[in-house]
Amino acid sequence: MRKDAVILIVETDTSLAAKLSAAIQSRGGKTRVVSSFADAQKILETESLDLVLCATHLDKGNDGLAVLTEARRHQPALPIIVISSTADINVCKESLKLGAYDYLVRPFDMDELIRMIEQAVPPSLAVRGSEDFVFGGVLSRNPAMQGVYRVLRRVAPTDLPVLIEGESGTGKELTARAIHDNSNRRQKAFFPLNCAGLSESLLESELFGHVKGAFTGAAVDRKGLFQMADKGTLFLDEIGDMPLVMQAKLLRVLEDGLVMPVGGSTPIRVDVRVISATNHDLAQLVEQKKFRQDLFFRIKGVSVTLSPLRNRPQDIPELFGYFLKEACRDINCDIHLITEPAMRALMNYSWPGNVRQLRHVVRTSVVLCDGDTLDLRDLPPDISRVRQLQAPTAAQEMLDFGSMAGKSLSEVEREHIRRTLELTGHNRSETAKILQIGERTLYRKIKEYGL
Repeated sequence: MRKDAVILIVETDTSLAAKLSAAIQSRGGKTRVVSSFADAQKILETESLDLVLCATHLDKGNDGLAVLTEARRHQPALPIIVISSTADINVCKESLKLGAYDYLVRPFDMDELIRMIEQAVPPSLAVRGSEDFVFGGVLSRNPAMQGVYRVLRRVAPTDLPVLIEGESGTGKELTARAIHDNSNRRQKAFFPLNCAGLSESLLESELFGHVKGAFTGAAVDRKGLFQMADKGTLFLDEIGDMPLVMQAKLLRVLEDGLVMPVGGSTPIRVDVRVISATNHDLAQLVEQKKFRQDLFFRIKGVSVTLSPLRNRPQDIPELFGYFLKEACRDINCDIHLITEPAMRALMNYSWPGNVRQLRHVVRTSVVLCDGDTLDLRDLPPDISRVRQLQAPTAAQEMLDFGSMAGKSLSEVEREHIRRTLELTGHNRSETAKILQIGERTLYRKIKEYGL
């Protein structure tokens, strides 16, 4: 399990919640445990999570599925595993339709749950040989993203600070991990910290540590993340939400490399590479006096912006193919085709949760598919509905058909192949799947028609 994975457990059975938390922590994950919808709602609103484990029924009449709906509202790409005390197929289907990643019935095997969590939480981003950086094992064809990868390949071996900008779900933490994994510090620790929602005092203690007796509850000395990440990398996510007072203290550490624990009197020298990320416009926050200009320039050694998925639809077919193979392998099924209307729906959707949301949608669609080909009916309603709203009118279809009338079959075939190639960003493998022909046949026709 990814060592920094943060998992929210929503369960009224305190004994089961404790067992779940212990099992996850024993494998390196971190947990937050609550027993009510209200407490879960607060965490979903303020904290960055990697996964939610939620019981189907909670106290005070709040159905556990309400947590699922709330999670979709705040964190669209967040995977959620639903746990039920009864094998109710209707509850299972309703969970999956609302966007649940998977469904378990008590009693269940704890190892099975851990495997499910490991499959649901995206692994670290990796670089293969001389290839550019990739998301989820798939190389982006988008020119802007390839430019980002080229910059990061050069920056990774250095100690330059990096600022990663982009929307939620575009892979900022994965990118930070890739930088660390391809740096000279890769044998040392990588520690992430989400700065959003943390008070000034808590953030200071997390970053710099504290000494015994520094405040009520400080029973022992505690190292901060700067000390724990010594000779390694510290990733500060959502740095734009850091309080101004803490920004000044962070700047001092970045400039002189000395950390002062809360309540301490002796500074500690550290050697840490800092990678920062934000979904805000930091330059605008500087103008609004909400972010220090000197800190902005200090963390912006190299700045890259990750494109949202809606701006690179040519990546969707290849990402879809990769996630489809992954889902079929994990669920043990054989689905290898998608209809053209379904693919168009995926490419027309705006993807507010970006790549993580696409991965979740593919997995859910595979579970709901009855045959060996994904169709519109297998996609979540909000995605299939977009396709229907953007479908051509009858008059447009008649005009399109009329433009083909009078042409030879070879001309019609050539135009159909050309359009499908454009749809997939000239991904021949995905084009062949959509056309339901072999790749060799497609290659021959491309050569024959000069495409």
